Amino acid sequence: MKAAVCREFGSPLQIEDVHLAAPGPGEVKVKMGATAICHSDITYADGGWGGSLPAVYGHEGAGVVSQIGPGVSSLAAGDRVVVTLIRSCGRCHGCVLGRPVTCETTFALDERSPLTDAAGQSVVHGMRTGAFAEYCLVEASQLVRIPDDVALDVASLLACGVITGFGAVTNTAQVAPGSHVVVFGCGGVGLNSVQAARISGAQTVIAIDLAENKLAAARDFGATHTLDPRSDDVVGAVQDLTGGRGADYVFVTVGAKAAFDQSYSLLAKGGAVVLVGMPANGVTSEIDPGTMAASSQRILGSKMGSARIGVDIPNLIALYRQGRLKLDELISGRYPLSQINQAIASVKSGDALRNVIVFE
Repeated sequence: MKAAVCREFGSPLQIEDVHLAAPGPGEVKVKMGATAICHSDITYADGGWGGSLPAVYGHEGAGVVSQIGPGVSSLAAGDRVVVTLIRSCGRCHGCVLGRPVTCETTFALDERSPLTDAAGQSVVHGMRTGAFAEYCLVEASQLVRIPDDVALDVASLLACGVITGFGAVTNTAQVAPGSHVVVFGCGGVGLNSVQAARISGAQTVIAIDLAENKLAAARDFGATHTLDPRSDDVVGAVQDLTGGRGADYVFVTVGAKAAFDQSYSLLAKGGAVVLVGMPANGVTSEIDPGTMAASSQRILGSKMGSARIGVDIPNLIALYRQGRLKLDELISGRYPLSQINQAIASVKSGDALRNVIVFE
């Protein structure tokens, strides 16, 4: 099959012949229809989080079930599915507590890659998915069946960007109506935090970004106010816009150290910073623990929006069908696999909200 293989950190991705194994017990092979490009794929491909090469990245996908392995009863060939990176056993401590993103189980696909190159050498199964390819092989728990009336390019966004940004608001923070919310970053994840805050009834939604086109998008997605830290006094503006209280919730959806460092200064008493964006290895941020303790403030980590994909993805589809959740508007461009380098370059430049690789 054709796949985008990263053979050297920071190098262009090349289209190569890659072999995909047949599904084993509990596994499913999916013919990809669309895979969106997430900054996490780019960070890995650029070596920001280390790892081994060669590798096939891509983890934000949707497609059609091609083949099921032994023991899979929840899906059948021909089912249309969203493909996520979240593997969960349903039985370990994290899963039993309703936190499948913290699943402790080691799966067969965690121990061996289903991908090999033309010489039979192993190729890394990037981000547990390897969806920058015509087919991918995943554990059945990573898939959610979707209805026929949701296009696969739109559905692919639900696999990561939407559940991460939206879930940070609704699952991790559980933002209450009337809250004051700040969102750092207005890319694919941040815009979903913005619209989740709107849907949750926040009275103030302040979006912060360096790019005017993304700030304009944030206003379309429900931001009541937008700020550019290069020209605006962010701390002063947040105080003014919240009646001098500060924000009840600050969502940092980018991996920039400056955003993490400033987020704590924007909090109201009892407020929470929610860490959503993933910086490169080695990036750190300092807090004043005395102030946070005295003000009853919190720091919350949010991996993949604390998603329970079997619950959250159908709910998001329902909101989309009702016209309350914007998905089509997130797609900046559609590219064939042969143009993945151009699609990635567009994301790196800051031009795109979400670019999507569309397979024939």
